[in-house]
Amino acid sequence: MVYDKQNIFAKILRGEIPCDKIYEDEYALAFRDINPQAPVHVLVIPKGSYIDINDFSAKASDVEIAGYTRAVGQVAGKLGIVDQGFRTLANNGPDAHQEVPHYHTHILAGRRLGQIIKSFRE
Repeated sequence: MVYDKQNIFAKILRGEIPCDKIYEDEYALAFRDINPQAPVHVLVIPKGSYIDINDFSAKASDVEIAGYTRAVGQVAGKLGIVDQGFRTLANNGPDAHQEVPHYHTHILAGRRLGQIIKSFRE
């Protein structure tokens, strides 16, 4: 799969679409989700053109990977959700319902979130 430079996150990174920015550094941008699934729902995206975690882990430099991972932690701290707890989630590919083909991590918090998966059986 080839990275789609017209995906919504690429457009946000280029400043073509506005976002409610929470955090930004040289490796990542974090902003509030427009369709929140919890009281706190923030997306963290790497600034590089990576489709999913497989693409990111294969092509990003060690510095980018460390910077991105650090950014996720920085965002959680900035949001004040560390002590109560939060969930990080990255959907990868169609079976996981990845909606935007740009690697991203959801940070969800603000209430008891319950089990992420109740059963592996359908």
